[in-house]
Amino acid sequence: MTGQRLNGVIRALETGSGVAFTTFIQPEIEQAVTFAQSDNDGVVFEMEHNPWDIAALRQAMQFMLLRRQVAEKGSVACGVTPLVRIPPSGSEMNLWFAKQALDVGAYGVVWPRISTAAEAYNAVAACRYPRLKDREPYHPAGLRGDAPMPAARYWGLSQQAYYRKADVWPLAPEGEVLVILMIEDTRAFDNLEEMLRDVPGIGCILIGEGDLTQELGCPRQYDDPELLRLMDHALKLGKAYDVPVGHPHVNEKNVGGIIEQGYRFLMTFPRRDFSALSLGLRLSGRGGRDGAR
Repeated sequence: MTGQRLNGVIRALETGSGVAFTTFIQPEIEQAVTFAQSDNDGVVFEMEHNPWDIAALRQAMQFMLLRRQVAEKGSVACGVTPLVRIPPSGSEMNLWFAKQALDVGAYGVVWPRISTAAEAYNAVAACRYPRLKDREPYHPAGLRGDAPMPAARYWGLSQQAYYRKADVWPLAPEGEVLVILMIEDTRAFDNLEEMLRDVPGIGCILIGEGDLTQELGCPRQYDDPELLRLMDHALKLGKAYDVPVGHPHVNEKNVGGIIEQGYRFLMTFPRRDFSALSLGLRLSGRGGRDGAR
């Protein structure tokens, strides 16, 4: 079992079309139960704009583990891989939120508002254990503190097996930790090529359209020409440096175009399926909530 790929998002990025599907969810039991049974490759527990409650996160993550799913797949891995978006912006050069998320067993960290190569370096370093300089790959030099047992237990591995896998992909080809950097301001786009060129270990970049459009003066106007220009710039750099680029607002109308453009980390809207209810309301003449008949 330990030779199998555990991180389903990385697995999707490595194989087939190279496209991974994820969504943001709250660190709550019911959401974990619902999305653990979905066809997503992973979920991102949203804890940037929610209170940082490590106990709630850890509890929700337990409900991502489905015993029948584990037995049928013959793998200790979660069928849907849990990642975590942490609160601090890149300029804070924070370490401990990532440390806590990884220590409870998260398979990756989404870092908000990374704007410079130094911030990107810190993000990757925070997700790696330290090592001597003669042990390659050394950079980014690891800064993660050592307390592996809760994560090893969650991954279903021995402590030593966890150590072998708890490094960042693709810097460590067998690594199972995914570092996702959100680029959310114009400064980040100005510095993006330096980040991708000089900081190994970036698993994915995710465009933060909400924050970016605030700065551009067109809040959540996703058809703004300058926004589209910057996003296209990110896509071209991602392809040039072989780093997947993520899109945070994927729906039925735009998913085909987003895949065609070359986005590889796709985040769909987290909702339960009410299609049968909607159809039933229409067929019974009741319409929807807006009263349409």
